[in-house]
Amino acid sequence: MPSAGNVSRRAVQAAALLAMLVFFTLQLVGALLPSAPLLIATSAAGLALDLYLQHRDPGLLALLGKIRFDVMVRQLLRDMLVLVGLLRLHGDGSLSGYAPLFVGLVLFYGAHLACQAVAILVRRTRTLPFVTRNIDATGLRLSAAPPRILARQHGRRLVRFAVPVTAGLLAAAGTGKARFGTIGVGVGLLLALGGTLYLASWLRRGKRVANEQQAMEWLDKWLADYQPTVGMYFSGGTSSAYQANMWLSTLAQLDGRPIIVLRERFMVKKIEATDVPIVCIPKVHHLMALEKSTLKLLLHPANSGKTSQVLRMPSIKHAFINHGESDKLSSCNPYSKAYDEVWVAGPAARERYQLADIGVEDKDVVEVGRPQLAPIKPYAGAPARSYTTVLYAPTWEGWDGNPGNTSVMLAGENIVRELLADPAVRLVYKPHPMTGSVDPRAGAANDRIMRMIREANERRDGARPGAEALAELERRTTELDRLTTAVFRNSADESERMLLQTAPEPGRSAAVDAATAAWEAAYWASLPEWEHQIITGPRPALYSCFNEADLLISDVSSVVSDYLISEKPYAVANTSGMSEEEFLANFPTVTAATILDPEASGVAALLAAVRDPRLDKLAAARAELKVQLLGPSDPPSLVRFNQAALALAREADERNARVAARMAASEIPGQRGDLSEVAGR
Repeated sequence: MPSAGNVSRRAVQAAALLAMLVFFTLQLVGALLPSAPLLIATSAAGLALDLYLQHRDPGLLALLGKIRFDVMVRQLLRDMLVLVGLLRLHGDGSLSGYAPLFVGLVLFYGAHLACQAVAILVRRTRTLPFVTRNIDATGLRLSAAPPRILARQHGRRLVRFAVPVTAGLLAAAGTGKARFGTIGVGVGLLLALGGTLYLASWLRRGKRVANEQQAMEWLDKWLADYQPTVGMYFSGGTSSAYQANMWLSTLAQLDGRPIIVLRERFMVKKIEATDVPIVCIPKVHHLMALEKSTLKLLLHPANSGKTSQVLRMPSIKHAFINHGESDKLSSCNPYSKAYDEVWVAGPAARERYQLADIGVEDKDVVEVGRPQLAPIKPYAGAPARSYTTVLYAPTWEGWDGNPGNTSVMLAGENIVRELLADPAVRLVYKPHPMTGSVDPRAGAANDRIMRMIREANERRDGARPGAEALAELERRTTELDRLTTAVFRNSADESERMLLQTAPEPGRSAAVDAATAAWEAAYWASLPEWEHQIITGPRPALYSCFNEADLLISDVSSVVSDYLISEKPYAVANTSGMSEEEFLANFPTVTAATILDPEASGVAALLAAVRDPRLDKLAAARAELKVQLLGPSDPPSLVRFNQAALALAREADERNARVAARMAASEIPGQRGDLSEVAGR
């Protein structure tokens, strides 16, 4: 079922649409009667509503555009009805007295269309075949973008420029004096012509950015100068950026020259703060520039339809690193056999691939651990605080509709109810960011859980940190935002952002890490120890929540595997319909967990075991399972990951050298020049 917020929003949207239709209907009535007060009131109200919706709910107006009732049609209809009313109110049967109005109105709409045509040309000339970040792109002749209302907001531009036009027509209708209409139309025409001429100045040679050929030549030169060796390739939807973000710190610490390769333009803004150069190349034929570079290895944290487009480059080796490991089928996808190697955390994942029998050979599976888990603190014994902090971090419902994927729908409310019933528990609820994106029932259950937590907080009371703690958090937030958030003008487009997001200053990455750690410490210190928390944003990160928690409750997901690095107690909800024995047999990652049924009947005993280590019978099992899932702690995971990257890069060099030697020996005319480049890599 849709949430209350969605229902309320739809009701408001329906009311706005109904009001717009009513205004047009009454405006028609006012024009035909004719009635000057009705015509003026409904015309002004309709224009005001259009102006308001252009700012507050452009999505609603986009729906009108789909039924061919877009802003151009609405405004033209509005002005035509005013003209009809004007002629019926004050006309004498001839159009001679109002000819300037008709001519001016035609010119006004012509100027609007001309401005729109120029806007399209400007956008096209400023759209490069790629987008960069953390790269000095001044060689592309980048410049500041034109005002957004002229270049990208044709709807707002039309209704704003039409205000004096409609106002003049209404004044003429109310007074019978055509000059008011002529003045209003003249002002609107001057605005439209002035905006068109100003926007056209971006088509001058001095303001034009590099064209496609020049841009690709620049990219080839930048790749030749930078000489990347290892990269991360990522393509995904709007809510999938976390899959790449979790690997940023690891990529930055590898030997060589790292690079991030993206495919969707919007993703450039969703990648978190990093010093690693980012290049987004949407089109396949432009992507082939990578094949001419020194790039030897690409790491893939996710599968996507566009992954196959880069796998066709045999000179580059490809390793699948996944964005998390669990016992779910998605962790051993048959697509994995398309890569040269599959990098996994530990022996359990290797065994999982062999049992799945999907074509991934054991020799191509490399155990590298999980380097990004280094910030997670190890188990330090039973909770020393007055409240036991329980992190409930369920996963999302997945694409296949399996009710066992997430506990939110079948067990979430029971789990939360049991936890809230314990007066010595502080609950931290952090749902998966994609919860409810496929199954609305999961989104509705998530809403009910958050409402339960808020209501529980209203029944609690206690001391709160002082003003100095909140001031410290505000100070740390400001500092972290300064380092991680790029601030642009509202009118900034991709080219302007590329100009401003140049190569970072040395040491920025270390400063971000320090600022993040300081912010997390200030965040937790600013919260009352008795207050339940709902965390849905990117801050604090999941691993920070791990460090704060004494107990994790989750589902069969990579959250469980990552949490095991701490060896703290954890529980997994069984909503699969299997018996506990079947559940344990099918999902090895839960063998050291307390299994909760959908009724969450074991929560009380679980909390008792967390508070009294003598009741914890799974400590040894967790230590053993940690090694099975994540591999040994020595050598450190980052060292093993780096060694795997260097080894696969060497294989790329050896392969390219062999191909170059074979081709050179065949003495095929015209190929020696190209092959010398391959051999040189």
